[in-house]
Amino acid sequence: MPITVTTPRGELTEVGERTILPALTEALIAASGATGNAFFTRIVGGTVHVLDPSAVYAGGVNRPVVMVELKLPNIGLPDAASRAAFIAAATDIVDACAVEGHDREDTWVNILNAPDGGWGIGGVAYTGEALIAAVGAAAQLADAR
Repeated sequence: MPITVTTPRGELTEVGERTILPALTEALIAASGATGNAFFTRIVGGTVHVLDPSAVYAGGVNRPVVMVELKLPNIGLPDAASRAAFIAAATDIVDACAVEGHDREDTWVNILNAPDGGWGIGGVAYTGEALIAAVGAAAQLADAR
């Protein structure tokens, strides 16, 4: 489940650039109710794109917006409450990783869902049912230990 952070250079601290993705990964896992699930944890990843500040716009003007985009299968964060929890957590994480003076209104979070079978890893297109089965199997394995 890719997480993409796009930020103007200098809007996140040096430490923030390195820690934002692990923190967002943890927030997604928690919002999904999958904390401790090895399969689920393994399929969350992402990138941080640091752009020249002149390349970032909002409202048609150059502005220091930090954008967090999450792409996941349509079974992920299946209700408004879980999506709201991730959006709030992601915004708090950006605040913690940003330089002093970053405006919270300049943090945008976008969640995109892939259709059933439109999300995959390793050449396997997973349906929602297959993902639920894989997450459940990992939970059962952990419980057996």
